[in-house]
Amino acid sequence: MDGFPSNNGADRRVSRRTVLVGSALTGLTALAGCLGGDEDADAPDPITIEAGTSCDNCTMAIVDYPGPVGESFYEDAEELLGDDRPAQFCSTRCTYAFTFDHEEESDPIATYVTDYSSVDYEIDTGGDAPEISSHVEAEYFAPAADLTYVVDSEVEGAMGASIIGFSDPDDAAAFQDEYGGDRYEHEDVTQELLMSLM
Repeated sequence: MDGFPSNNGADRRVSRRTVLVGSALTGLTALAGCLGGDEDADAPDPITIEAGTSCDNCTMAIVDYPGPVGESFYEDAEELLGDDRPAQFCSTRCTYAFTFDHEEESDPIATYVTDYSSVDYEIDTGGDAPEISSHVEAEYFAPAADLTYVVDSEVEGAMGASIIGFSDPDDAAAFQDEYGGDRYEHEDVTQELLMSLM
């Protein structure tokens, strides 16, 4: 048994594997809270991003650029943003970056990003790199924690290399097969991953 205690009825010691799995689940639960992973019935619904809205992370005009977008709701939005409104972002990258940058001040109540399983998206191949269409309507958002992401594929968004989310893991796998990149779950997105895309 590779030096680990057996788990028969007479031996009630906890195996190393049980401790590691328990620790990992605790860490993932804590991280899920950082991006609104604890959304419940009281969480606000996503809203449509209006023309003229600037990204709260990088100030780019959100609707003028391709790719996934996002928004986060904060209890102390007025203190954090100067307005009582959701923080809105031109990309999934900016959504995660803003959350990581402000995690010591406040955690979002809910974070939503574009769910490409819910839209008929287009890939524009007319530029230097293929770009995926943007969808800013409320009905195309899903909780960030519920998506599987294809990261750093050949398809770009507002900030270049993209984090493109799918609520159906099979859609993510099909996208990855066609356009490359790596698949990540929400809890695997880190500041280090964001930095690697710059």
